[in-house]
Amino acid sequence: MGELDGSLLHRTDAPTDAPVETLDVRQLGPPKPLRKTLELLPELDDETVLVQYNDRAPQHLYPKLDDRGYSYETVTQTGVTTTVIWAEE
Repeated sequence: MGELDGSLLHRTDAPTDAPVETLDVRQLGPPKPLRKTLELLPELDDETVLVQYNDRAPQHLYPKLDDRGYSYETVTQTGVTTTVIWAEE
């Protein structure tokens, strides 16, 4: 896990001792970031935290995460919007 990921995880309620998968969708236009994120999540173990780097807050992703039972928080720093997603226990 990179230093940026670790500092971000500590700023959220996500588990900090879990494995981390990253997904950088900053260069993709809609709806690709939404689609790639929703396709990747079912492939991950429930213990894995997904860190999505985006150029904006993924507003359309939030209700889909709610429907699927995921927790998430979005943090913006240094021009990068990062959404941390994890399975609810």
